[in-house]
Amino acid sequence: MPRPTLSRPGSWRQIPSIIVGRQGAGPGSTSAEGPDARLIRVKVPRGGSCGARGVEDLLLTEEERKIKYEVRRVVHDVPPRLIRDIESEKVKFPREFLDIITRARLAGLRFPARYGGRGSSWVADMQAVEEMGRLGFTLSCMYSLGTIVGEAIYRFGTPAQKRRYLRGITGGERYGAEAITEPTGGSDLFGMMRTTAERRGGDFVLNGQKRFIVGGKGADFFVTYALTSPSANPRTKGVSAFVVDRDTPGLRIETMYGLMGNKGGGTARIVFKDAAVPSDHLIGELHGGYEVFNRMMVPERLTTAAGSIGVATAAIEIAAQYALRRKAFGARLMDHEGVSFKIAESLTGIEHASALVFTACRAAEALDKERTSPSHVRKLVSMAKLNSTEVMWGAVNDAMQILGGIGYTTVYPLERLLRDSRLGMIWTGTSEIMKLIIQHEYVREISEPSNLKGKRNIEADALDFDLVDEKVTP
Repeated sequence: MPRPTLSRPGSWRQIPSIIVGRQGAGPGSTSAEGPDARLIRVKVPRGGSCGARGVEDLLLTEEERKIKYEVRRVVHDVPPRLIRDIESEKVKFPREFLDIITRARLAGLRFPARYGGRGSSWVADMQAVEEMGRLGFTLSCMYSLGTIVGEAIYRFGTPAQKRRYLRGITGGERYGAEAITEPTGGSDLFGMMRTTAERRGGDFVLNGQKRFIVGGKGADFFVTYALTSPSANPRTKGVSAFVVDRDTPGLRIETMYGLMGNKGGGTARIVFKDAAVPSDHLIGELHGGYEVFNRMMVPERLTTAAGSIGVATAAIEIAAQYALRRKAFGARLMDHEGVSFKIAESLTGIEHASALVFTACRAAEALDKERTSPSHVRKLVSMAKLNSTEVMWGAVNDAMQILGGIGYTTVYPLERLLRDSRLGMIWTGTSEIMKLIIQHEYVREISEPSNLKGKRNIEADALDFDLVDEKVTP
């Protein structure tokens, strides 16, 4: 049986052709009705797209499309051996992959050319992450860390920090990871933070532990957070951000975690024991770490959302290819509504997730230009992360259900995608925390009278609108 082919610009693409139309329902019809309908294949021109992934191309600029398909070609050429070696844990840290993306000048796309980036848009950056998602969550995350830790340094770092670390990211000389979560604090990070940074002469001396650090095994530096004023009220006013080099005396990598999925990312736990960090490694203002953190969460959560779309799309393509070939009860699986409707629902969810990521990206670009508020962006980014990860989880489960027992084996990669995708609803802020942020920011918006100015008062349309005593009044 021939192996499924990956989509490339200018190639025959099987998944979109399912959507474009079928013959058999009348001359020139694109209806999928009729038992004798035959699949219509559509040639996709270079730089274009169709079907499930086509809407975005219509909205992308020429430069954004160029980057998208450039990344797609790089993803296409990543050796399958590397993916298998990661999954079998022969590779503990994917340095080969990092070399591939830096040679292709794909690391740190959003950063200016003077730091080795391309000055690309948020949309282009997330299109790149989405394409990387086809490789699975591990490599999508490894790719994303450059734009995540780089954001903190680019927005708040000193010129010297930008030259050293941003150029290191884009050039491949320095790979960065984020050291945030602690044994005592995940969702309630700042409330339960125990890591401290005490000023001694020209240094900050860090003591504490950080865990679940993706890339920790091989990272050259870490962006981390510590209490510099433990008695501050609220505690967020007493947190500072630092960039800490791997070879800092007193920094130890103590644990490599065994994980259900997302293998090969070098996920580690580190310990600071009287680790002396030079004061010029402070990122932003002293006690200003909360602001750095919130800004870093924009790419943190957007990359998770974008990568999830790539994973979901890959899973559904595998399932659809299988359903086009496998037969049961005298027909292809694709011709059974119990199967085809799962695919239709997953595709709809993927498109919805993609549209929300696109909107959040444009909002992030507006924030860069001070045309919208951090609160508005935080809400949209949280929506995108919440929605995309849950769409991914549903799509991967649907894909496995379509394949049945063989999908549960290592003959297909769905079992890996299933294990990997479960983490999406936990890391970078759980689904529950995303909902908390969304409702918090919405309440803030709706409680501000200026946000309702000019909008119709719908309550006045009720038949008994004037029964004021029956209403809840301010």
